[in-house]
Amino acid sequence: MKLVTKELERKFPPLRSMDGKDAMIYAKFFHPMSSWTWYATEYDPEERMFFGLVEGHEIELGYFSLDELEEVRVHGLGIERDMYWEPKLLSEVKQQLRQC
Repeated sequence: MKLVTKELERKFPPLRSMDGKDAMIYAKFFHPMSSWTWYATEYDPEERMFFGLVEGHEIELGYFSLDELEEVRVHGLGIERDMYWEPKLLSEVKQQLRQC
Protein backbone atom coordinates (compact mmCIF):
# COMPACT_ATOMS: atom_id res chain seq x y z
CA MET A 1 0.00 0.00 0.00
CA LYS A 2 1.26 3.47 -0.88
CA LEU A 3 1.14 5.43 2.36
CA VAL A 4 1.20 8.90 0.76
CA THR A 5 -0.34 9.61 -2.61
CA LYS A 6 0.30 12.84 -4.54
CA GLU A 7 -3.31 13.87 -3.87
CA LEU A 8 -2.87 13.37 -0.12
CA GLU A 9 0.53 15.07 -0.14
CA ARG A 10 -1.04 18.26 -1.55
CA LYS A 11 -3.47 18.47 1.40
CA PHE A 12 -0.79 18.76 4.08
CA PRO A 13 0.48 22.13 5.24
CA PRO A 14 4.28 22.42 5.54
CA LEU A 15 6.08 21.38 8.71
CA ARG A 16 6.01 23.95 11.51
CA SER A 17 3.25 25.98 9.84
CA MET A 18 0.49 25.04 12.31
CA ASP A 19 2.44 25.83 15.48
CA GLY A 20 -0.02 26.47 18.27
CA LYS A 21 -3.11 26.05 16.08
CA ASP A 22 -5.76 23.34 16.19
CA ALA A 23 -4.46 21.48 13.14
CA MET A 24 -6.41 19.23 10.83
CA ILE A 25 -5.41 15.56 10.75
CA TYR A 26 -5.27 14.53 7.10
CA ALA A 27 -4.03 10.94 7.43
CA LYS A 28 -4.15 8.11 9.92
CA PHE A 29 -1.56 5.31 9.82
CA PHE A 30 -1.66 2.10 11.85
CA HIS A 31 -0.25 -1.40 12.09
CA PRO A 32 -2.93 -4.12 12.01
CA MET A 33 -1.17 -6.16 14.71
CA SER A 34 -0.32 -3.30 17.06
CA SER A 35 -2.01 -0.61 19.10
CA TRP A 36 0.26 2.10 17.63
CA THR A 37 -1.40 4.80 15.50
CA TRP A 38 0.04 7.89 13.81
CA TYR A 39 -2.18 10.89 12.99
CA ALA A 40 -0.48 13.25 10.52
CA THR A 41 -1.19 16.99 10.49
CA GLU A 42 1.82 18.34 8.54
CA TYR A 43 4.22 16.88 5.99
CA ASP A 44 7.44 17.79 4.21
CA PRO A 45 7.79 15.74 1.00
CA GLU A 46 11.50 16.53 0.61
CA GLU A 47 12.41 15.39 4.13
CA ARG A 48 9.64 12.75 4.09
CA MET A 49 8.75 13.82 7.63
CA PHE A 50 5.39 14.23 9.31
CA PHE A 51 4.27 16.06 12.40
CA GLY A 52 1.26 14.88 14.30
CA LEU A 53 -0.17 12.87 17.14
CA VAL A 54 1.33 9.49 17.97
CA GLU A 55 -0.64 6.98 20.01
CA GLY A 56 1.81 4.38 21.26
CA HIS A 57 3.12 3.80 24.77
CA GLU A 58 1.83 7.32 25.42
CA ILE A 59 -0.17 9.86 23.45
CA GLU A 60 2.09 12.68 22.33
CA LEU A 61 2.76 15.17 19.57
CA GLY A 62 5.93 14.72 17.57
CA TYR A 63 7.71 14.12 14.30
CA PHE A 64 7.74 10.79 12.49
CA SER A 65 9.34 9.63 9.28
CA LEU A 66 7.61 8.21 6.22
CA ASP A 67 10.75 6.15 5.57
CA GLU A 68 10.51 4.56 9.03
CA LEU A 69 6.79 3.85 8.62
CA GLU A 70 7.52 2.15 5.28
CA GLU A 71 10.26 -0.02 6.82
CA VAL A 72 8.15 -1.49 9.63
CA ARG A 73 7.38 -5.19 9.23
CA VAL A 74 5.76 -7.29 11.96
CA HIS A 75 4.85 -10.84 10.99
CA GLY A 76 5.22 -9.76 7.37
CA LEU A 77 2.74 -6.90 7.68
CA GLY A 78 3.58 -3.24 7.26
CA ILE A 79 2.03 0.02 8.31
CA GLU A 80 -1.23 0.85 6.55
CA ARG A 81 -3.10 4.06 5.86
CA ASP A 82 -6.73 4.22 6.96
CA MET A 83 -8.40 4.47 3.55
CA TYR A 84 -11.68 5.62 5.11
CA TRP A 85 -10.20 8.39 7.26
CA GLU A 86 -12.07 11.67 7.09
CA PRO A 87 -10.02 14.72 8.14
CA LYS A 88 -10.66 15.73 11.75
CA LEU A 89 -9.35 18.43 14.03
CA LEU A 90 -6.52 17.41 16.32
CA SER A 91 -8.58 18.51 19.34
CA GLU A 92 -11.38 16.09 18.35
CA VAL A 93 -9.04 13.11 18.12
CA LYS A 94 -7.30 13.98 21.40
CA GLN A 95 -10.70 14.14 23.12
CA GLN A 96 -11.71 10.76 21.67
CA LEU A 97 -8.45 9.16 22.80
CA ARG A 98 -8.84 10.52 26.34
CA GLN A 99 -12.27 8.87 26.55
CA CYS A 100 -10.88 5.41 25.70
